Amino acid sequence: MRLRSILLVGVAMMCACVVEANHAIIPTPKSYIACEGEFRLLPSHSVTTSSSTLMPLASYLAEHLNVEVETKGDIVLKLDTALKSEEYRLRVMADRVEILGGDYGGVFNGVATFMQLLPADVYKNLKLPATVACCEVEDAPKYKYRGFMLDVCRTWITKEAIMEYVDLLAYHKINKLRLHLTDDEAWRLEIKSHPELATIGGFRGGDSPIWPRYGKWTEKWGGYYTQADMREIIAYAKVRNIEVIPEIDLPGHSLAMASMHPEILCNYTPNLDDTFGYDTRSAFCVAKEDNYTLLRDIIREVCQVFDTKYIHIGGDEVEISQWKRCPDCLALMAKLGYTKPEQLQAYFMRRISDMLAEYGKQPAVWNEAIDGGKLPANTLVFGWMGVKECKLSAAKGYKTIVMPGQYFYFDMKQSKREPGHDWAAIFDWSKTYGVTLTSLGFSAEEQKNVVGFEASFFSEAYASRTPENADFLHYQTFPRVLSLAEIAWVSSNSRDKEVFYKQMIEHYARLDAMGVAYRLMPPKVTFENGMLSAQSDDGSTIYVQNVVTNVGEVYTKPITTTKPERYVFVARRGSALSPEAAVEGYFRTLKPQYTLTSSMPQHSTMTFAKAQEYGRLARTARTCDVGDWIQFTFAQAVDCRRMQIATGNFQLPRFIFEQGYAEVSYDGKTFMPVGDLQNGMYIIDNPPHPIKAVRLVCSSQGNGAKYVSIQPPTIWPRL
Repeated sequence: MRLRSILLVGVAMMCACVVEANHAIIPTPKSYIACEGEFRLLPSHSVTTSSSTLMPLASYLAEHLNVEVETKGDIVLKLDTALKSEEYRLRVMADRVEILGGDYGGVFNGVATFMQLLPADVYKNLKLPATVACCEVEDAPKYKYRGFMLDVCRTWITKEAIMEYVDLLAYHKINKLRLHLTDDEAWRLEIKSHPELATIGGFRGGDSPIWPRYGKWTEKWGGYYTQADMREIIAYAKVRNIEVIPEIDLPGHSLAMASMHPEILCNYTPNLDDTFGYDTRSAFCVAKEDNYTLLRDIIREVCQVFDTKYIHIGGDEVEISQWKRCPDCLALMAKLGYTKPEQLQAYFMRRISDMLAEYGKQPAVWNEAIDGGKLPANTLVFGWMGVKECKLSAAKGYKTIVMPGQYFYFDMKQSKREPGHDWAAIFDWSKTYGVTLTSLGFSAEEQKNVVGFEASFFSEAYASRTPENADFLHYQTFPRVLSLAEIAWVSSNSRDKEVFYKQMIEHYARLDAMGVAYRLMPPKVTFENGMLSAQSDDGSTIYVQNVVTNVGEVYTKPITTTKPERYVFVARRGSALSPEAAVEGYFRTLKPQYTLTSSMPQHSTMTFAKAQEYGRLARTARTCDVGDWIQFTFAQAVDCRRMQIATGNFQLPRFIFEQGYAEVSYDGKTFMPVGDLQNGMYIIDNPPHPIKAVRLVCSSQGNGAKYVSIQPPTIWPRL
């Protein structure tokens, strides 16, 4: 240790002895020492390593640098046993670059940092020659688990799209990718002993027994990964120091499997009248031995495909009401001396954990899985419900991944008017960046059991937002991924958001080169003394649109106006986009009195009055049939510039009229059709007359649920 300190002093004396702002490297390295001079990368340079282990990484770097891999070269990759796992040292000298790591992951981390020191086009097509300032970087991560969970069930994401996202994670030193492979909506992994799971369960809609949800209502849509596909993803990620962890979500969230194999369900006959015969039950029966035989086949093949230590087996949101109605489950409870059904979940998870152990694997579970009883001590627990649940897991001695939804669910809205969920919180990058275990209240003992952080993207809202491209995925997750990378890497009990924001802005050029459609902060809009102005501080271009004349242009100077509410601003930079920004009057909505009526009876508690009061959903008492309708009749005809009438949840299209059309009446008596529903809703723009009533009419039977949700109307006044 003393010798190493002396060497560092010597390096510092040879250098400019200035510790700079780390060139906006994200995550921020422990030590960055700027040295005199620069390394000029030429086409004649090459990458070299004497380690066969590092050859894939040498090829990876050479491809980004547009140079070759040679037996002797100027950019040297080495393993150094004096360094710890994932620790690295990077030395950029005038004639040479050396990247040393304690293991493959350490060298990869050094490579990722070196790439951030190069011009941003290293991520698309680096033009040579290119220069890098001489420096020495010493760095290591705080946490060994820096993860991201991608839900490929609710929205089908292709193999190629996963690989593209793997690159984005790897560039920021995220080292775990958890794939949510099974859920109520799909089964995405080939199981050769039960091929129907993927060939049928990978699709929904059309002639599939699995009901379409969240989008793509009128087509058979989806896909699955063959075992060869998955091995290709795993190998691709491994080169980039990312471990791929599968999730087979059990015993709940199993509607897709139950749609193909109803015999896995509990032994009772449910009332299916409200759903026109569609069985929405989603939990494995715990008492059926045949279920464990089926699951053993699945577990065996999953363990054979994935080389990870952990297999995530779910354990979240199990509808235990199904077990309470099952005579077989109740008999098993009595036999085992159980007093509550949560104990059945622990029983189930222990049996699956035992199967994993036979194949040398360890279980990972959602935090609810530990509520019913002790699981194996080597269980890895993912705390999603809240900080309290994370702390409880750690206090019980489980190795714990911290990912409470209010900080780490990147499918949440980033402001109140943007897409996404809001059940956990509404937050942008800054809330994630502010996370420390100390600030969350973890004791010193609890912190010892925290092995890292994970963010997630559940994809319910993606299916209806052009999932053929990655824009929505990018928008929801970047730059929040940058905050995740920083807090999982850097050991700190205090964080400066302003400093990190400046680093992020410098980093945007790299995101642009990566092709990321990230979210920009909205422009700051002010209106003073008749002058409307907007500004951004991130190098973006601001566009302004007059919503009355529908004229849009690049914003260049303040606008003189007495109607500031007529203007809306957005910022763009490359593929990046900001949410709309305007004075508050632009966003103002009307809430006129209206009466909600329907051909369907109303729900007993979520009555139509809930929606009539605005801010709450109403529900029907059954699902919809062809010809069913919902009508909004206003006490006084409403003059407006826009009106949205919608079935389904506020944040995503579920519990909707999957097909149908809208009718408008200007006198309350005569209705005329105005267009087809899109994702369960219809938007009336610039109606020619004040609207007295709107009716939505269903033209398809059922929606895969027991009811239809009805939103209050959203109405924007004329400006």
